[in-house]
Amino acid sequence: MSAELKEIISLAHSPSKGDIELITNAYTFAETAHKGHKRYSGEPFFNHLAETAKGLAKLGMGPRTIAAGLLHDSMEDTDVTAEEIEKNFGNEVLFLVEGVTKLGTLKYRGVERHTESLRKLFVATSQDVRVVIVKLVDRLHNMETLSHVPKHKQKRIALETLEVYAPIADRLGMGRIKRELEDLAFPYIYPEKAKEVKELLTIKSKAGLNNLEKVHKQVKKALAKDGITKFKTEHRVKGVYSLFKKLERKGGDVNEIYDVIALRIIVPNIPDCYRALGVIHKMWRPLPGKIKDYMASPKPNGYQSIHTTVFAGDSGPIEIQIRSDKMHEEAQFGVASHIGYKSGSNAREQALEWLAQFIPHKIRRLANDNKITKEKIINQKDSPSPENAVPKWIREIAKEHKDLEGEEGFSDEMKSDFFNHRVFVFTPKGDVIDLPLDSSPIDFAYAVHSDIGNHIFGAKANGKMISLDTKLKNGDIVEIMTKDNSKPSAKWIDIAKTTLAKRFIRQALANKEAKQN
Repeated sequence: MSAELKEIISLAHSPSKGDIELITNAYTFAETAHKGHKRYSGEPFFNHLAETAKGLAKLGMGPRTIAAGLLHDSMEDTDVTAEEIEKNFGNEVLFLVEGVTKLGTLKYRGVERHTESLRKLFVATSQDVRVVIVKLVDRLHNMETLSHVPKHKQKRIALETLEVYAPIADRLGMGRIKRELEDLAFPYIYPEKAKEVKELLTIKSKAGLNNLEKVHKQVKKALAKDGITKFKTEHRVKGVYSLFKKLERKGGDVNEIYDVIALRIIVPNIPDCYRALGVIHKMWRPLPGKIKDYMASPKPNGYQSIHTTVFAGDSGPIEIQIRSDKMHEEAQFGVASHIGYKSGSNAREQALEWLAQFIPHKIRRLANDNKITKEKIINQKDSPSPENAVPKWIREIAKEHKDLEGEEGFSDEMKSDFFNHRVFVFTPKGDVIDLPLDSSPIDFAYAVHSDIGNHIFGAKANGKMISLDTKLKNGDIVEIMTKDNSKPSAKWIDIAKTTLAKRFIRQALANKEAKQN
């Protein structure tokens, strides 16, 4: 066994004998398939696959996902067939490899209006969150070696990373990968600005670290005195690109930015977080408007922490972040911390609890009322009809409770259907419109343009006429027909799902009434 393979296995979370065999076979298979292939740097192409596998193992992903990381370029770049992968590694690994291959066909067109469409399409077409994670880790290593790529390709790849991949990592709560992608891409897109901000960051962080050290000692002493003995501390230096964006918002004044360096306090549980906050505020006066409780109100991507900026005497204003161990792991790894290789019912319950926030309210209520039993969910047939409102992944969760066998088990089976509180539909030109679940053609029309919404005459989905109260489904190609004399009616307010559509409809009705009066 090579040293590199040993490292991948050592990074995997408690691998069984079968897990080790699967990873070893994938390693050997990929090494043979890519024999003789070189990267722009001149090194063997297989090095990239091994690094991708290491990155996935560090995130805590399971053996099938690690195997997919080793094999993710085999179908695209070699003569390896889908049948070979399925025969040697099973249909789940094949599913992941094919998903990553499909995502590889989505290209950044460099046109601003396509950027958000591509992000959404990336997520919408990926049927498994693990596919996205493999692609993000693959892109991260490609960015680390971007200097070897021909100059004319570097900026396009960096732009794609900054505009598409980093926001997806952010949406999945993967803060560490988001930051690394941004900081690796930044110098290729804005070389002069990147150099300036990096120099500024070096100066500010050097001064800040000296002040932080004093504050750090005082905080540790005060926490221990208050009986908080189980805690860890670390400091965080702001990312270069993150600082650049904040400087833009602050008009370029770095003195208005207090979180260039932050002190993190990591405690076992939520009550300790608030106790620690009380200790900090007893010592130093918090700056007005600079206390953010993301524990009580998490960010949309699930990020939780308390941020407070205090005036620490001679050390000046310093940001302190307080969070639990669990929150800290989730802030770094996001969705990967929930779908990685975890064992035991507690891990499954925690993953399910985290995922529940994405379940449409109607389904959550039905499930709570026990109107949908596990057996009913399992036996529901997959159907595109709106009446079948139970997403496939909920049925699989119910099935998993009956049969908890499987190497990666429940938590690693969670599909990207957690995005199913949204639907992704297409304009006839191929742009993607992101709407809430159960949205109608009226919501679609207003999302495209208010003028189109105000003059809807009819609608088509996939070439067939549909009524305006039809609930749109993922992948529908929607065409809106308009007439100048068509106007919104009061009935539309009940049909519309989005706040945007309702607002424009009410506005149009008010204008109509004002004219009549």
